[in-house]
Amino acid sequence: MDEALELGTYLPQSFASADEQRYLDFLWSAFQTNYEAERYEFASLAFHLLYMSFVSFSIWQIRLAKPEQFAMAMVGFRSDEEGSLMDCESPFKFYDRLKESQIFRFLKLIGCTNQQVGEFAKFVKRRNKIAHPTGTVFFNDRPAIDAEIADMMKEVRNIEAHMQPIIFELYRRFLTERADDELWQFSAPGDEVTANLLHANYMSAADLAFCRTFDIASLQAEPGHVAKQTLHQALIALYPPEEAEAAA
Repeated sequence: MDEALELGTYLPQSFASADEQRYLDFLWSAFQTNYEAERYEFASLAFHLLYMSFVSFSIWQIRLAKPEQFAMAMVGFRSDEEGSLMDCESPFKFYDRLKESQIFRFLKLIGCTNQQVGEFAKFVKRRNKIAHPTGTVFFNDRPAIDAEIADMMKEVRNIEAHMQPIIFELYRRFLTERADDELWQFSAPGDEVTANLLHANYMSAADLAFCRTFDIASLQAEPGHVAKQTLHQALIALYPPEEAEAAA
């Protein structure tokens, strides 16, 4: 169970949409309730949906950071799929346009190999077997589901490690676009960070840990350094390192 809960470190800290927040809360509740009741088959389904949500948030971040490369990666899709995928207003909408297994191909944009992509996607096939009436229970005991969770968490950590350059790009862009504090959407730095960094980019505690290590001094020669530094300090104040360590 403890390793499963670690997935929360890699999921968004909060959501702008109350519906999205309720959905993630529902999945966590479904996983924990079924796990504790030893209904491991259903617990595995809920955990898989949490895993796929994590993948969706990562793909969303890749699309934001690398729009041109993302568009090129869609070569081979139908033209209507290409347009609609770029226009998705939420990570949860990706699956309206794509099969689950297709979405993993975009992880190649962060340097993942075909072999790694195959490892990430293998859980979809396993889940599909469970989701159909086969007359077989795949997860009969706690060691079986714990082994599956450990396998999935290994891939989550692998994806997150590859995401660091993406998170740095999104954070640098967030700061650069707010060099003039008169143009901020919110007067309070913390509100600006929450709305336009966390919520817009579906940032997790693990993502924020990357952001905290960003070398803010590297932007000193650029315009608006004081405004950028103010936002960086607001981020650290809102999400200090000890909170991330506790979550992990």
